[in-house]
Amino acid sequence: MESLRLTVVHRPPLPVPAPPHLRRRQVQVLPVPPPLPRTSLSLSSPQHHISLTPRRRLLPALASQTSNSNPDPYPAPPAAGAKLVPLVISVAVGLAVRFLAPRPADVSPEAWQLLSIFLSTIAGLVLGPLPVGAWAFLGLTAAVATHTLPFTAAFSAFTNEVIWLIVISFFFARGFVKTGLGDRIATYFVKWLGSSTLGLSYGLTISEACIAPAMPSTTARAGGVFLPIIKSLSLSTESKPNDKSSRKLGSYLVMTQFQAAGNSSALFLTAAAQNLLCLKLAEELGVIIANPWVAWFKAASLPAIVSLLTTPYLLYKIFPPETKDTPDAPALAAEKLKRMGPVTKNEWVMIGTMILAVSLWIFGDAIGVSSVVAAMLGLSILLLLGVLDWDDCLNEKSAWDTLAWFAVLVGMAGQLTNLGIVSWISSCVAKALGSLSLSWPAAFCVLEASYFLIHYLFASQTGHVGALYSAFLAMHIAAGVPRVLSALALAFNTNLFGALTHYSSGQAAVYFGGKFISPVSFLSFLFLNFICCGYS
Repeated sequence: MESLRLTVVHRPPLPVPAPPHLRRRQVQVLPVPPPLPRTSLSLSSPQHHISLTPRRRLLPALASQTSNSNPDPYPAPPAAGAKLVPLVISVAVGLAVRFLAPRPADVSPEAWQLLSIFLSTIAGLVLGPLPVGAWAFLGLTAAVATHTLPFTAAFSAFTNEVIWLIVISFFFARGFVKTGLGDRIATYFVKWLGSSTLGLSYGLTISEACIAPAMPSTTARAGGVFLPIIKSLSLSTESKPNDKSSRKLGSYLVMTQFQAAGNSSALFLTAAAQNLLCLKLAEELGVIIANPWVAWFKAASLPAIVSLLTTPYLLYKIFPPETKDTPDAPALAAEKLKRMGPVTKNEWVMIGTMILAVSLWIFGDAIGVSSVVAAMLGLSILLLLGVLDWDDCLNEKSAWDTLAWFAVLVGMAGQLTNLGIVSWISSCVAKALGSLSLSWPAAFCVLEASYFLIHYLFASQTGHVGALYSAFLAMHIAAGVPRVLSALALAFNTNLFGALTHYSSGQAAVYFGGKFISPVSFLSFLFLNFICCGYS
């Protein structure tokens, strides 16, 4: 049958363009084709021919054109779920302990099974197959599903006072950032001491120490207060991140402030969340510290203050900035304070609330007010007077995430202690140290150095505490080290190894995220951590 041909009268072009929905498809103008098979239909005019190709031929051609013009028009969504290799390794660690490692006769099957789940959880915290909170929840689920722990025991740590004190401390830190009080305090010190680079560094260091006891989050102090100030000061001297000019000022200020964060966190009990966790774990092992805020400050004050005062000068000699004088810094700080205006009502409320909270933390034991109650009273005042609202608390994701995985780790560590695992490990270590004929001071140095250096495997100070603090404290006690000295020295070291690498803590991620210093440059300062900041 002959092909059908229809002649269409050619009309002049339309005076206005067609609407967009009529111009979505592109029409291809082709020369007159040869006779088509009976399945095709061609429309011809005296001037040109428009060919309608059968769909079975058109679709491959369109696909070819699309692939050439845009190789990936619909990119695949990012992979969701657990990372396969870290997941396999983390689970394999627990299975190997449970089914391959011989169970000691002194350890019950229930305790050995809980140890395998705990080690698998710790391996996941290091390797990161899932976010920390999600992986900790999986570990808790495994403990309940295998009947290793009853539900009430597994979730008992969620009512722990210390964990809720840590959560509330995140809200206090948010109040400092929201009101701008922390920024104002630091800017005042820049105005007073910032005429030289060394003086500028001391101003930031002293302001860090002043803010720390009332702002119990090292990461919040770094990201919400000090890094923005350092960036502003550095750019004013043409010291730029990710550039050779960073050595003018930015690299030096970031490094000194990074070290100061660890020292100030070790100076006050309430300066970092992990401090409170350390004392709680020590209490579970029978190490009770009376009037902990004052006792902590007395023990830490001399080495911490010496470190705070010497670190900027030592770094000034070891890692010297190219810019020695910063005459414009006080003027910039004064201008910033002028723009900020007078102290606001919310800032005064924040100041009064923090004075009340710190006073109750210091003298609370004498009047029967616990640390968590003092924090709850402070947060209630901030909510009542509108400094914080409930949405601020709900949006503080790090606080709720910390509540979840802290509670899991503390709960598992407490159950391991109750089931005798920690005492079994400590006795094994004590026998090993006894075979070496080490005195308790020598054993103390070996254990403290091991606890410090093993942090290369961790990206979180609190994760390290939850995993190893109880075990190392038990080892210290078994080796004959005085109990209070052991508990406090491990806790101080927990703050110091936060400055060990560029991934070792939350503040490390903040400061190195500023791009003023590379991780390779930092490795040379490990020795400084031991000499200038080491409590062990």
